Amino acid sequence: MIKSENEISKKKWIILFTVISAAFMSNLDGSIVNVALPDISAKLHVTMASVEWVVTSFLITVAATILIFGRVGDIKGKTKVFKFGVVLFTLGSLFCGITNSLLVLVISRIIQAIGAAAEMANSQGIITEVFPANERGRALGFLGTSVALGAMAGPPLGGIIISVLSWKYIFLINVVIGIIVFGFTMKVFPKVNKMSDEKLDGKGSVLFTVAIVLLFGAIVEGQTIGYNNSFIIASFIVALLAFIIFIVIEKRVDSPLLYLKIFSNSLFSISIICGFISFTVISASNIILPFYFQDTLKFSVAITGVLMMVSPIILSVVSPLSGYLSDKMGSEVLTIIGLIIVSVGLFLISSLNEKSLVGLVLLYIVIMTVGNGIFQSPNNSLIMSTVPRNKLGIAGSVNALVRDLGFVVGTSFATLILYNRMSYKIGRRVIDYVQGRDDIFVYGMKSVYICAGVLCVIGVIITTIRCYNSKDKSVMKNQNKKI
Repeated sequence: MIKSENEISKKKWIILFTVISAAFMSNLDGSIVNVALPDISAKLHVTMASVEWVVTSFLITVAATILIFGRVGDIKGKTKVFKFGVVLFTLGSLFCGITNSLLVLVISRIIQAIGAAAEMANSQGIITEVFPANERGRALGFLGTSVALGAMAGPPLGGIIISVLSWKYIFLINVVIGIIVFGFTMKVFPKVNKMSDEKLDGKGSVLFTVAIVLLFGAIVEGQTIGYNNSFIIASFIVALLAFIIFIVIEKRVDSPLLYLKIFSNSLFSISIICGFISFTVISASNIILPFYFQDTLKFSVAITGVLMMVSPIILSVVSPLSGYLSDKMGSEVLTIIGLIIVSVGLFLISSLNEKSLVGLVLLYIVIMTVGNGIFQSPNNSLIMSTVPRNKLGIAGSVNALVRDLGFVVGTSFATLILYNRMSYKIGRRVIDYVQGRDDIFVYGMKSVYICAGVLCVIGVIITTIRCYNSKDKSVMKNQNKKI
C-alpha cells in the first residue's frame, strides 16, 4: 500500500510499466483485428461489409467515450477509472474470444472499447502525476512508444497468430495480459483518497457522444457508399449541430465535460493541432505502404509484415530518447525538428515508383519514423505540462481523442486522394488496386504523400510560430522582472 509521495516515487517505473502495458494491449487490439477480418468473415459465414463493424464499432466507441472517462477520472480518481477500464477490457476480450456470433462479437468489441477508453483517457494523467517534470518527457515517450508499437505491430502479429491458431486467440491473449496488468494496478497504484464533489455533465456527455458517433460513422461509411450519399450528408449536418450545441452548453455549466479554458492556452491548443497533423499523416502512410509492398513491389504477406515492423522498432528507440532530451533541453525545438524530418521523409517516399529498390524504400521510411519519434514525446509533454493538475484527465483524453480522430481522418484522407487520383489517371472510377497497372497505384500514392508532406509543412510553420511566441513571452517576462 502506498502511503506517501516518496513511496509513489520509488514505484513510479513499475507504475509506468503497468500503464504502458495496458496502452500497448488496447492499441494492439485496435489494429490487430484488421488482418483477421477475412478469416472471421469466413468462419462466421458473414459478408465482409458486415464484419467491418468489428473494427468500426471499437473505433467509434473509443472516440465517443474517451472524453467522458477523462472527466470521470478527474472527478473520481484517475487510477480508479484506469482499473475499471482494465477489468472491462479484459472481460470484453474474453467475450470476443468465446463467441461464434457476429452480433455478440460486435457487442463484445463495444465493451472492450469502453474499457480501452477508460485506460487511454487516464494513462497520461497518471504518468504526469507520478513523474516529476524533469523525468516526465522520458516517461511520456515510453507511453507514446507503446501506443505506436501497439498500433503498428497489430497486423504482422495478428497474421502470425491466425496462421498458427485461430482468430479467437487475438482476443484471448488479452485476457492473460489483462489479469497480469490488473494485478499490478492493485499492488502498485496509489490509492485515491481525494475525490472532487463536481458532477459529470450529463447533457454535454450525450451531445458529445451523438456528435462523435455520427461524425466517425459518416467518415468511415462514406468511404464505402460515397460522401455524396444523403444519409452521410445528414449525419455530418446533425453531428455539426450537436457539437455546436455541446460547445454552447459547455460555456454555461459550472462543471463542463470539456474544460474549454484549457484551449485558451495557445501552447496547449497548438500542440494539439500539431499532434493531430502528425497522427493524420502517419496513419495515411500506414494505410498505403502495405499495398505498395504487396501489390506493387510483389512481396509476400510475411515479408510485408517484417518490413512494416521497421517503423515500430525505430520508434521504440527514438521516442524514449527524444523524451529524455526534451527533459534536458526543452520540448519546443524538438517538435519543430521532428516535424521537419517527417516532412522530408514524406516527400522522399512520394518520389518512389514501381521499380524502387527496397533498401531505398526502407531508408525513406526510417527517416519519416525518426522524425515522428523525435516529435511525439516532446509534444505530449508540452500538452500535459500546460494544464492544472486537476485537469490532467481531460487533457489526456483530449490528446487521445485527437490521436484517434487523426487515425480516422488520415485513413479516409489517404484512400480518398488515392482512388480519386487513380480514377483520374485511368479514366474511370476505381476503388481497388488495378492489377497489371502498378503505375496507376504509384501515381495515386505520390499524390497522397505529397499532400501529407504539405500538411506536415503547415504543422512545421504552426509550431515554429508557437516557439517564437513562447520565446518572445519569456523575454518580456525577464525584462519585467528586471524592471
